[in-house]
Amino acid sequence: MLSILFEFIYGFRNLHFVGSCMTVFGSARFDENHKYYEQARAFGSRIAREGFTTMTGGGPGIMEAANRGAKDASGMSVGCNVELPMEQDPNPYLDLNITLNHFYVRKVLLLKYSFAFIVFPGGFGTLDELFETLTLIQTKKISQFPLVLMGTDYWSELMDQIEVMKGVGTISSGDEKLFLVTDSVEEGMRYILNGLEEKYGKGYTPEKTRRHWWLGE
Repeated sequence: MLSILFEFIYGFRNLHFVGSCMTVFGSARFDENHKYYEQARAFGSRIAREGFTTMTGGGPGIMEAANRGAKDASGMSVGCNVELPMEQDPNPYLDLNITLNHFYVRKVLLLKYSFAFIVFPGGFGTLDELFETLTLIQTKKISQFPLVLMGTDYWSELMDQIEVMKGVGTISSGDEKLFLVTDSVEEGMRYILNGLEEKYGKGYTPEKTRRHWWLGE
């Protein structure tokens, strides 16, 4: 319990001034020649151009690509890493990196400072982050939180399974609309910005979203 408490304090102290974030998830296994790496890099740049901080898990692959894209556009780039049996070194495109022991603490911090999630193809860890976030949205623990899944081919069988779940009643009709699946960076960002405008009103800025967040709105 004390270990978790101290990690939360460490995270809060270090991330307090990073600004309003959008978080990018995805596999650590894609290199810079992969199409998803290129898309994640483009999304990182797009996030920066909207004035938001790009946050990732801080490692290689999709995480590196998004952080790299943020730096391409002179944006703020943050990593929230975790210690693993196989060493995951921080990627070289970070303005700030923190490393934690507990996945639980890491996921809370990634949600706490983010106003949208962009999820690229990934493995068990990516799916864990995706479904925990979806559960929080579904149960209204977080409200009007834009969630974008990049890669229609990759997520197609998941979408089929969601239709099965809806058909047998394990999720509600409409739950499949809690997120957007797309191949387009621009469509994904437009979906996010529309969601933020709906929540915070026209003329919002990343600074205003941050103030609303502190007020618990």
